[in-house]
Amino acid sequence: MENKDIIVRAATADDKHYATTITDEMEASAKARGTGIAKRSPEYVQLKMDEGKAVIALTTSGEWVGFCYIEAWGHDKFVANSGLIVNPAFRGHGVAKAIKEKIFELSRTKYPDAKIFGLTTGLAVMKINSDLGYEPVTYSELTDDEEFWKGCRSCVNYDVLMSKNRKNCLCTAMLYDPVEKAKEIEERAAKLLAAKQPQPAAAAAAAVAVVPATRKRKFKGNFSLFERWMRYKKYILLKAARKSGSGGAGASRKRFFLFSWL
Repeated sequence: MENKDIIVRAATADDKHYATTITDEMEASAKARGTGIAKRSPEYVQLKMDEGKAVIALTTSGEWVGFCYIEAWGHDKFVANSGLIVNPAFRGHGVAKAIKEKIFELSRTKYPDAKIFGLTTGLAVMKINSDLGYEPVTYSELTDDEEFWKGCRSCVNYDVLMSKNRKNCLCTAMLYDPVEKAKEIEERAAKLLAAKQPQPAAAAAAAVAVVPATRKRKFKGNFSLFERWMRYKKYILLKAARKSGSGGAGASRKRFFLFSWL
């Protein structure tokens, strides 16, 4: 992070006086983007601080800089890092990335076996998630916990989500699966071990080759392409919503294209 005067740490009960400032900025940011996030009350943010399930960023002088919190769903099988927000005065200095890294670390500590997921429309957040090991997925791979989806009611695009039977929306779903990541590490270790054994040069080169990601989403390094895809997705979904769910074969083909990229 560029600014050395900013501290990113786990939030505590002593930080609860920042709650109203945080929720006000969440709402203002959502309106400015024209998309939306699940609206949270100051009391809810304070609860997360009490539970030790939040990360806050502050200047050394005590000015609020950023925030994010943890939510668990489906009997702790799924975890979401939600409500990421950065004070506009401190954006563009790597604060969001530092917060995401810290909340990811906290999530892995508190819920080591849980799948960590997120829904976002922000390309910058998608890139940070990708660097942490998340991969884009379809909505069917997320939690089916009704309480999670109820949180989308305050989003301006809730009608789009429901018109698609919760199978698609303007947000992109991303998932970190600890089981799959562990398998990838084991496979890489096996490849490196095999490479140390006496064998022909060609076989040795193949053994140390990078193991491809299980999902093969081809997300990293394709952000400009992904951004164009996001714009197209937004156009199609909003156009479909304006037509009140009418479509036909042409619309179906477009929806198939959207998912086939993933």
